[in-house]
Amino acid sequence: MKHKLRCILLIDDNPDDNFFHERVIRKNNYTNCVIAKESAEDALDYLKAFDENQASEIDLIFLDINMPRMNGWDFLDEYNKLDKELQRGVIVIMLTTSDNPDDIQKAMKWGFTNDFKTKPLTKKMMDEIIDKYFLIE
Repeated sequence: MKHKLRCILLIDDNPDDNFFHERVIRKNNYTNCVIAKESAEDALDYLKAFDENQASEIDLIFLDINMPRMNGWDFLDEYNKLDKELQRGVIVIMLTTSDNPDDIQKAMKWGFTNDFKTKPLTKKMMDEIIDKYFLIE
């Protein structure tokens, strides 16, 4: 059975990518809640603003690597410092233009980074993510 996610957080400095990815998510009814942040700093502020109950509504984070000021790696460093209750049950997927094996290996060094995908987000990719991480038996 397919599982509808509570909320997906998109973190990408490119508003066109955020628009396109949100469109794929909404068109295929994966969730009713998509939050798009155009900087890693804004995303961290957003996550820190919630108490544990509210933050737990985010099921999935898509994170770009190459962003100005604070890149995806910097975000992961700071995310790792957040209360573990805020991270519980959240799937973090790098969604980037890079297909560099070094980036893939680097992304997996954090225990909470679940996957690495190359843009753009597609329905097929989302179906695979849902099946792998959110499938309800």
